[in-house]
Amino acid sequence: MTVDYSTLAKTITALTNGETDTVSLMATVACEVHQSDDRFDWTGFYRVTGPEMLKIGPYQGGHGCLTIPFSRGVCGAAARTGEAQLVPDVEAFPGHIACASSTRSELVLPVWNGKGRLLGVFDIDSDQPSAFTQEDADALAAILKTTFAAVL
Repeated sequence: MTVDYSTLAKTITALTNGETDTVSLMATVACEVHQSDDRFDWTGFYRVTGPEMLKIGPYQGGHGCLTIPFSRGVCGAAARTGEAQLVPDVEAFPGHIACASSTRSELVLPVWNGKGRLLGVFDIDSDQPSAFTQEDADALAAILKTTFAAVL
């Protein structure tokens, strides 16, 4: 199954129109993205909850790590740098945190509110190596930007 990002974006927009609650938006995005592609084993958010600290937020899939400092792992790198992390082989990523032993590749995107404040990161794990492309990263970043723009 390949994601039809145009349809996914329209669906998420329709479901979240007028919503500004961060957790509700995160729950809806995690659910819709997770269901959109068989490559996506774990799909969810880590929210900024303190200085340099992420805490698990709404997600779909097996358990995740409860907290991740900005200084560790792929999620920490996305939060620390403010840049997407497209990781074809998690074993080759320095300081990777294995929240699930089945994860082979990962895509993590920073999530900003309408004022440019970091809300957290959106993390997608796959049990397939090299599962994610730049197209995935760009399309999902656009969906996140549109969805969280109204959050202030």
